[in-house]
Amino acid sequence: MNKKIGIGLCSILALTAITTGCGKEAKLDNSEKNAVTLKGIEITATDYYNEIKESNISRLVDMIDHELFDEKYPKTDEENKSVEEQIEQLKETYSASYEAAIQQLFGVEDEKELEDTLRLEFKRSEAVEDYVADHISKKDIEDYYDKNIIGDIKASHILITPDVASDATEKEKEKAEKKAKKEAESIIKELNEGKDFATLAKKYSDDTATKTDGGDLGYFNTDDMDENFIEAVKDLKNDEYTKEPVKTQYGYHIILKVDQKDKPKLKEVRDEIKTTLAQAKLDNNTTLHYQTLKDIREDKKIKWNDSKLEKQYEELMNQLIQSTTNTSN
Repeated sequence: MNKKIGIGLCSILALTAITTGCGKEAKLDNSEKNAVTLKGIEITATDYYNEIKESNISRLVDMIDHELFDEKYPKTDEENKSVEEQIEQLKETYSASYEAAIQQLFGVEDEKELEDTLRLEFKRSEAVEDYVADHISKKDIEDYYDKNIIGDIKASHILITPDVASDATEKEKEKAEKKAKKEAESIIKELNEGKDFATLAKKYSDDTATKTDGGDLGYFNTDDMDENFIEAVKDLKNDEYTKEPVKTQYGYHIILKVDQKDKPKLKEVRDEIKTTLAQAKLDNNTTLHYQTLKDIREDKKIKWNDSKLEKQYEELMNQLIQSTTNTSN
């Protein structure tokens, strides 16, 4: 996700020590030392600090997250590819106005700053996914394992695709669907009469990639097939075929289960399950990304020595969370 959050506050905070003063306000060492003087007018370091903290809380948050994530999540090929693709997409979208667009959308001055912004967002997403995955309960993991993890299945199928033009009317589509289903039911009758599955696949199947092999699909698992297809085949016994046509986006299938491997042990797929459940949580809750970033920072015991900065931080995070809430509505 690309967020309009700027980069770095290094120009002052990296060079100036911040210490805790009375109450909840950060104080600069040599706070009255002039940052700049012109024609008798003096601007102190404190003046400068107070000015930038009014409008740049997002840059301070970026600095915090760079400290939290840069070392933990070093650059990878996946990150490089993601950043490159996003930049190319922005160039294609905005063309001649690319530089102005990235300044307006991301608050960056040039492509180098844009790249830094996108890399930080990528690392934030990695951190969020890991954090959510690490907080998946043992019960949720075990429930998912019991209900969704299966051993690889080997099957064959006969596919009957509705013969319908892309510009067909709804009535024409409905007619083609009924015809395809009826043909699939007729093939099942032939199977019931004892005819060979592979022979019928070669004769009738519309799946040109498998029909010459008698409809052989090889081994597959839940991520490889349509949900309806998996639901229909997983409870079959070996050498048993579906007694009703199975509807998917491709048409109507008659499926013969050939073999099924043993279910993997929980410890072998635990990390995979955690990742799957974490992604589902993030997909189903648009505010979870920002709330998790808040939780990560809180877990690191970040201490705010300036009450105004702390208030601005809370307001920023509330705005970001609210923005994702509005987007999902």
